[in-house]
Amino acid sequence: MSDVKKVVLAYSGGLDTSVIVRWLIETFDCEVIAFAADLGQKEELEGLEEKAINTGASKIYIEDLTEEFVREFVFPALRANAIYEGTYLMGTSLARPLIAKRQIEIARQESADAVCHGSTGKGNDQVRFEITYLALEPNIKIISPWKDDRWTLTSRDAMIDYANQHNIPITMTKEKPYSEDRNILHISHEGGILEDPWAEPPENIFVLTVSPEQAPDIPTYVEIDFVEGNPVAVNGNMLSPAVLLDTMNELAGANGIGRVDMVENRFVGMKSRGVYETPGGTILWAAHRAVESITMDREVMLMRDSLIPKYSQLVYNGFWYSPEMEVMQKLIDETQKNVNGTARIKLYKGNCIVVGRKSPQSLYSEDFATFDKDEVYDQKDATGFIKLNALRMRIRALLNK
Repeated sequence: MSDVKKVVLAYSGGLDTSVIVRWLIETFDCEVIAFAADLGQKEELEGLEEKAINTGASKIYIEDLTEEFVREFVFPALRANAIYEGTYLMGTSLARPLIAKRQIEIARQESADAVCHGSTGKGNDQVRFEITYLALEPNIKIISPWKDDRWTLTSRDAMIDYANQHNIPITMTKEKPYSEDRNILHISHEGGILEDPWAEPPENIFVLTVSPEQAPDIPTYVEIDFVEGNPVAVNGNMLSPAVLLDTMNELAGANGIGRVDMVENRFVGMKSRGVYETPGGTILWAAHRAVESITMDREVMLMRDSLIPKYSQLVYNGFWYSPEMEVMQKLIDETQKNVNGTARIKLYKGNCIVVGRKSPQSLYSEDFATFDKDEVYDQKDATGFIKLNALRMRIRALLNK
C-alpha cells in the first residue's frame, strides 16, 4: 500500500469515517476524496461537506441516489419478498452494493489508487463493500482500517478520544454509544445497552416510528397499487419509487409500524442484536403478498417462496453482483408479470393488517370458492382426489399391519 496516493472513502460523517479521514492522511500521506451517498437519510447530510473538508478530505461527492436505490435495489427485493431470518427487511444490506458501485465509479473518474470503508472486521458490511469492489473492479486496492495492523483505535472509546484530540466533530458519545445506519428504507440501531439481548431498547433511540402506545386511537386505511410486483401508487396517486416509499414511511411511522428487535446471524459466524425501524417497507411487504395471493399460481408461488431464504442470504452476505443473484432475480421477475392489483391495508397501533385485495388478473373465483350452492364444482370429484393422494400412506399402513 506504499504507493497509495489517492483514496476514495465511503463517508457518512459518523464516528468511524470521520476518524478514518485523518488516519488515512497520517498513515499513507495520501489525498482523501470522500463520497457520501444520499439514500434518503435526510438531516444526517447537513453540514457534511464542511465537516469532510475540515477533517482533511480534498473534496467530497454528495450524490442523491435515492430513486436508484429504491427502484434498482429495494423494489427487486420486494418482488422477491426478501426477508432475512424471517424478520429483517435488510435496509443496510441493500444499500451497501449501491454505495460500493458508485464508489468504484468515482475511483475510476478520479484515477484513485484505492477505495476505503469504515466497517469493522466483525460485521457484515466489510464483506458487502469488498465483494462488490472486487466484483466490479477486480484489481482495486482496498483499505480496511479495522483490519490494518497500523490501526490502533480498536474501540469506540478510543475513537471518541482520538476525535476529541484532533478536534473532529462527532455526535456519538461514551454516554450514548449507539451505532446507527439510516436510509429511506430503514434505520438500524446497534451497540451500547443493545448489546445485552435481554435489555429492552430505550424509547429515545427510535427515530422513524412512534411507539405503538402513542399511535392514534383510530385506524388509518391506505390503498397501494402494484404493477408487475412494483408499488406504483398510494390511494390512487401515481408516485416515483422514492416518493412512494417516503409517503409510506410517514404513514407507517405515525402508526408505530415497522419496529423489529432481533438477534441475527452475521455472515462471519457470530450472533448480533439489532433494532430496526422499517416503517414503509413493512407495509409494502404485506401489501405485495396480498396482491400476490390472488394473482400468482400456487406452484409458481411455492417455487418463488422456496427461493426467499437463499435470495435473502445472498443480499445479507453481500453477493448482489454474483451470477447466482442475476439468475435468481430473472426467475423472480418472471413470476411477477401478473402481480397487478391493489391491496387495502389498515394501520393501527403497530399493526399492519391486510383488509382487502383486488386485481383485474385475479385467479380467485367466487363461483368456485363459495360455500353456497354452485354449478361449477362437483364435490364428489374430491373423493377420488383424496384416495389417490392417500394411496402411498394406505400402502404403508397395510405393510405395518
